[in-house]
Amino acid sequence: MSTIEKGWAKNLSRRNFLKTGAAMGMIAAGPGIGLVVPSRARADTAKVVIQYDWLMSNGQIGDVVAVHNGYFRDAGIEVEMIPGGPNSATLAPVISGQAQLGQFSGSSQLLLARSAGAPIRMFATGYQQGPFAYFSLPKAPVHKPEDLIGKRIGIQPTARSSLDALLAKTKIDASKLDISTMGFDMTPLVAGEVDVVTGWVTNTAALAVIGPDRITMMQSAAGVIDPGDVYFATETALADNKDVLARFLGAVAKGWGYTHEHPQESVEITVKAYPNLDLEVEKKTIDMVLGLSFDANTAKGGWGSFKPSDIGDQINLMDEIGMFKGATKPVLEESATTEILDMTAADRPKYG
Repeated sequence: MSTIEKGWAKNLSRRNFLKTGAAMGMIAAGPGIGLVVPSRARADTAKVVIQYDWLMSNGQIGDVVAVHNGYFRDAGIEVEMIPGGPNSATLAPVISGQAQLGQFSGSSQLLLARSAGAPIRMFATGYQQGPFAYFSLPKAPVHKPEDLIGKRIGIQPTARSSLDALLAKTKIDASKLDISTMGFDMTPLVAGEVDVVTGWVTNTAALAVIGPDRITMMQSAAGVIDPGDVYFATETALADNKDVLARFLGAVAKGWGYTHEHPQESVEITVKAYPNLDLEVEKKTIDMVLGLSFDANTAKGGWGSFKPSDIGDQINLMDEIGMFKGATKPVLEESATTEILDMTAADRPKYG
């Protein structure tokens, strides 16, 4: 580990982690447990620990399927998946070397960490677009950002930066919206207390309160691209262990490819591994998960790919709304790399 990495790991506090995570407001629902694959006889078998940002849920279905189907074993990897949660850190284990890589819920979290001096880079993304969205009903529909004008918006405190990004991108004056703070319960929309609520399209259980008539507007409707489930590693790991990271990513990509081809079976595999997940809820959610994981970009570049230009635009937008206040604006080339994607181009399925 480099000197800067040791210093960063030493100075990283729980408070700073929560501040970084809260700034993005990207939360996936669902409990989980540690998952370990025993190594088989292979001379180049490598032990890989991945630290996830949140509890294991539908955002990691492809990862779990890769374990079940033996893709990690075939790649010569013994993998240990460590769930995150409200009382665990994502960044510190990776910086300290306890984990070889990590996954943030959103790319903005990585950029905030990078702005604070964390020597990490993203090298793949599970979701082409984060699942954050705005929900309304036909009586006061919101189909495009301009429809938010004059509406009563209920939003979680941790998600306010996402709304600020949308308003900055579309040049909408925040004073034209009636913004109030709410939790994760969608009842205020049904009760008529607000016209719009925010949340995550993958949280099927919470959205059931609104009903089937809900209207969904994704953050991307404003041209705001915030890829989700971002895989990252330290600069040292990317320089010295790129082969292992490539083998890991290739195995995960195969897991997501299998999930795309066998979605219901993949849900069953995941719920069996993490029984606190609700089978029926996850079966209703899998199509949405796949819609976030595969699009025109993955049809061309394969699962896990991202456009560096989108990350560059995201850096500029975050800077515009003051998210790097008191820190250094990240440099694109120091925040993201496509080298591991290039190394695994033949292994990553091209579905759209």
